[in-house]
Amino acid sequence: MEDRRPALKQQLPYPYDQDLSEVLRRLDRRTPASRARLANDPVTAAYLAAGVRLIENHLGPGAVRTLADPEDDSSLQRPLLAFLSQRTVAAEVARNPVPFPRVGSVSTLRSTWASHSDFIADLLRFGLWAYHPTHCDAADAVDILDDLQDGAHFVDAIHRLGYWNLLTLVDRPRFRMEIFATAAAENDPVIQKAMAENYREVLDPWKDICGDLLESRRLRLRRGVSIGDFVDLVTAVMEGVALRDLADPRAEVIDRKGERSLAGTALLALLRGCVERVDDADGLTLEEAVHAMVYGVPARPGRAAGITPQGPGSNGAAAAAR
Repeated sequence: MEDRRPALKQQLPYPYDQDLSEVLRRLDRRTPASRARLANDPVTAAYLAAGVRLIENHLGPGAVRTLADPEDDSSLQRPLLAFLSQRTVAAEVARNPVPFPRVGSVSTLRSTWASHSDFIADLLRFGLWAYHPTHCDAADAVDILDDLQDGAHFVDAIHRLGYWNLLTLVDRPRFRMEIFATAAAENDPVIQKAMAENYREVLDPWKDICGDLLESRRLRLRRGVSIGDFVDLVTAVMEGVALRDLADPRAEVIDRKGERSLAGTALLALLRGCVERVDDADGLTLEEAVHAMVYGVPARPGRAAGITPQGPGSNGAAAAAR
């Protein structure tokens, strides 16, 4: 009988039609070849699609909220990852759209992943995969990067970059899944490893991008700030602002009408503090630069800037100069 799985794989929607052999790493097969075949089996995609849909339904955006007590509007059921039980995922396969397989069972799920934590880890890795669709299409992304590299609207491009990146977090289930996965990762090395690998795969390309952008503008990071530090700081800003928006939409950290956000302002602040021009660099570390800004003179050589307390009545500038 002819194997129709490769043809069906090609009919699946993006990104399920892509090669997932490097994404799914916990499949219960002994050899790399057999794991690769299973990773690209439409049946495997069916369980992933069911899991992703359950995440979207329970975590949002537009999550379906269920009342524990129909007479109490505040009695929302608040599961963590309990909605991804093996039975629930297997049952959800029946709701898959065409052309996904629509027959699921706990036994098939268990034969694909040896443990439920392995399935969760691969589902999270797939859901957090960097090649998932984003808010900004390729043309928009290229326009922003072009403006950052050599365009006449650098500051505006930073605002657009912050706004676009923020929407990729708050308007898609991936970031919500990341938050819940982080909470579930404690004492679970499988999920911790999946999260760590996701961060590396997403952030490593940005190290090269940021390095190229700084060089093209004749800028450099201050002494003591590495490109890894800078990208981690940018990530922390983006995720922090996104979390603020999800927790309190009334905080107005996103201006959708004006296509601006607090993230763009924070990115500009990071650039102002961590970056200096090559042509007129002062060579100070970030700590020394802040010390000089506050006290008007550089910190004493060999001493960590800003560590020595300056009391309200003390002569800070004189003390710093001594």
